[in-house]
Amino acid sequence: MMKNILRTNIALLACLIWVSPIFGQTQEFEVKGLKVIYKSVPKEIVSARLFIGGGTANYDLEQSGIEDFALQLAVTGGTTNTDKLAYSTALEKMSTTVAAGTNYDYGQINMRCVKQNWDASWELFVDAIMNPAFDEQQYQLLKDQLIAAAKQNDADPDQSLSQAAMANVFKGKNYEKNPNGSAQSLENLSLEDLKSYYNKIIGKDRSFLVVVGDLDVADLKKKVAASLAKLPKGTLPPVEERNMLGDVSNNINDRDIATNYIAGIMSAPTLASEDGTAMMIAMSILSERYFVELRTKRSLSYAPYSYYDNGKVTNPYNLIYISTTDPKQSIQVMVDEISKLKKVGFDEKELINKKQKYLTQFYMGQETLSSQSQSLGSNELKGGWEMAENFTERVNAVTLEDINRVIDKYTDVISWTYLGKADMVNEEDFLQPGKVPDPVKMDTEEN
Repeated sequence: MMKNILRTNIALLACLIWVSPIFGQTQEFEVKGLKVIYKSVPKEIVSARLFIGGGTANYDLEQSGIEDFALQLAVTGGTTNTDKLAYSTALEKMSTTVAAGTNYDYGQINMRCVKQNWDASWELFVDAIMNPAFDEQQYQLLKDQLIAAAKQNDADPDQSLSQAAMANVFKGKNYEKNPNGSAQSLENLSLEDLKSYYNKIIGKDRSFLVVVGDLDVADLKKKVAASLAKLPKGTLPPVEERNMLGDVSNNINDRDIATNYIAGIMSAPTLASEDGTAMMIAMSILSERYFVELRTKRSLSYAPYSYYDNGKVTNPYNLIYISTTDPKQSIQVMVDEISKLKKVGFDEKELINKKQKYLTQFYMGQETLSSQSQSLGSNELKGGWEMAENFTERVNAVTLEDINRVIDKYTDVISWTYLGKADMVNEEDFLQPGKVPDPVKMDTEEN
């Protein structure tokens, strides 16, 4: 055991040394009403991201996918100053990328370039944001691509299950909306719809800029003042109340497929709360337990897992998942594992090992400046960019009492979504956690 811990610590130390450039200085300032978060990192790459708050709160259910569509069209259709071909050619010559996307809580337009091309790349980046052409031909081409992708996702069991679970648990809420849209919702979006929507969300009150690289701060402020700071003030994004999942809502989706797909969603704390980091670790340990119990011991599934989806800003949740040919037994085992934890908790060894793995994975994941700018921006929306900087301290501060408390506190109610042969399950098969017999006796009986 001590040898394993020593090897892990050595690996962690090597990782910290390897990615030491992430420990740059981060500062926040405002330029004419636009918030800017800048992190100085001595690398030859620059990453810039304009975050736009609101996500699914910005539009109605019938317009699902409109933000993703509008932002992608803005960065792929050229600008009013430069047509699509000239714009894409200029980016390609400098190996600069400009892209966009959205999720449940926010959208973003991002740029990555080498430092020597920063000035020219910045000009193209802000031109796409401030002067998108919304070209008719590109609109139709992108629309066809997005509709095809939506149909493909609907045919994919995992993607279909994910959306069905969100629609089930968050019905009537913003998270019921699919950020990527459905074939039907995308088909109904006109070019004028996209233009109007884009103009509504692009404003300083619901946006902020994140830049990571080795730049002169005075020059950065000057560039922002001459460009993005001229965006309209706009309005603050809508904010939905926290939706604690206290009521069971089960949903069966009949589909004639060889394997049945099951997702269980539970309430969770926000990442910025005192329970956030502990919840993240607790659900990750539970995932490892699922792998042992469901795959290794019983061969019920290839890849069962659980996780705390803290990527959701307004309403994060806990999720347990399995694909299996034996749904009843799988649900029983998954719930039993939670019930055991509610009774006896985790052990210290699990916590120590998980902390080491988490820190190693975190720092390896922060190798690129793009990942650092993404982390700073997403954490800003969840409670403050500082959370991305003090991740190590937050993880190390988690105690065994913390993870045992949160696993007990947030796992009382599971809302199940099932995709597969409907005749293989009944409503009573969708179990809820409770007290179970002594796990030592249970293990003895199994053996």
